[in-house]
Amino acid sequence: SGSSDPYCVVKVDNEVVARTATVWKSLNPFWGEEYTLRLPRGFRSLTVYVLDEDTIGQDDVIGKVSLSHQQISAEPRGVDSWLSLAPVNPDEEVQGEIHLELCVPEQGHQQVLHCHLIEARDLAPRDPSGTSDPFARVSCCGHTLETAVIKKTRFPHWDEVLEFELREGELAEAVLSVEVWDWDIVGKNDFLGRVEFPLNTVSRDPTKGWFQLLPFPSTTEDHRGQLGALRLTVRLVEDTVLPPHYYQPLIQLLTEPVLCPDKPHDSIALAILEEVTSGESRQDVATKLVKIFLGQGLAVPLLDYLTTRELARTTDPNTLFRSNSLASKSMEQFMKVVGLPYLHEVLKPVVNRIFEEKKYVELDPGKMELSRGRRISFKGSLSEVQVRDSSLELLKGYLGDIVDAIVGSVEKCPLPMRVAFQQLCRRVEERFPLAQHEEVRYFSISGFLFLRFFAPAVLTPKLFGLREQHADPRTGRTLLLLAK
Repeated sequence: SGSSDPYCVVKVDNEVVARTATVWKSLNPFWGEEYTLRLPRGFRSLTVYVLDEDTIGQDDVIGKVSLSHQQISAEPRGVDSWLSLAPVNPDEEVQGEIHLELCVPEQGHQQVLHCHLIEARDLAPRDPSGTSDPFARVSCCGHTLETAVIKKTRFPHWDEVLEFELREGELAEAVLSVEVWDWDIVGKNDFLGRVEFPLNTVSRDPTKGWFQLLPFPSTTEDHRGQLGALRLTVRLVEDTVLPPHYYQPLIQLLTEPVLCPDKPHDSIALAILEEVTSGESRQDVATKLVKIFLGQGLAVPLLDYLTTRELARTTDPNTLFRSNSLASKSMEQFMKVVGLPYLHEVLKPVVNRIFEEKKYVELDPGKMELSRGRRISFKGSLSEVQVRDSSLELLKGYLGDIVDAIVGSVEKCPLPMRVAFQQLCRRVEERFPLAQHEEVRYFSISGFLFLRFFAPAVLTPKLFGLREQHADPRTGRTLLLLAK
């Protein structure tokens, strides 16, 4: 059809850690998915594969982007750019580790290298059965020896010792190469990975342990974007977590204005933190503050403190909580943490129905496809008015169900959210007591509950866990119009 059905698979050291949704029939897919991965400190690389999903047969690999630990660490603010896709060479797609022991015992002038191949683990599957038939090939000083083949396993146990006689002077520059292969009865064997050791280090100290299998050095030419490019944002944050008592002074400092509201707060840590946070860091700061205060049972007082400060700075009620302030971001994060199960219970039935029905909805005359209406008129296609009326009828039906579900869910709304909004309503009344501002207290709540909670979830259900896949273009347009 001239298009693909692309999705991404994220691997860390060849272990799959995430998979995006499939974007159907697109050569310019947008995913907008974000993952927080907890990685071991010694991880080596992060690789994103772009694949084309096929309903019949195996999915096609389009290309990959690979970033080493060093590349990611070198950018404190993170990697954020378009990166060209590289072709995927099976000889470079290795995984697993090998357990071996190397030593050169002192035997007079005659030196013998003992290579003890113990076992391997987590090897790549190369056979249709999902396993391999692995054997190890060891090369040193022009000589090659092999272990036995262990059938149908990705965790072979050899426990074999291969010996190489070394001539005088060979230890200085010689290299021992250990390769793991998948034996095939027909055709050539498949490469599973390799590791190398300079003999001068082995002769000084015996070498024993688990070693990561590596690919052959890449000989792939630069395709300069012929396979496409992937926009990635990757940021590595290394946190050192101490025992809880180390954090008590910080928690006490942050919670002081909440626990002691009568003290002047301008020079208090929380007020200073609010002033110095920039737009790009405000989301992270709000997320961490909400988690800290939830842990102390003080999340609602925190929101009261932040919203009260913002109310004091606001002169025009029409602009209230419209900016991405620390108060707005904290309330938004609070609703996501506390209210996500509630959001699912309210929206999931209607969202699922919209995805299943796939109705054609359009209100913009410039975007209408008049031949795709639900019924054909005598003239062969529907008029703009008919498409608009049909779309309005569908949208009103969906929207009515959504509003009814929200209005009827008062008792299911989490108690902390209800208390936070009740408190917000009271503070807004105190700040804008005039009769002409009577509706501001409701707008302040709806600005959070609808604009920052329900509407974004209707617009992108995948990002709120309401659906496993992104919407197709037709359903996506319906969701966009509903969210508006």
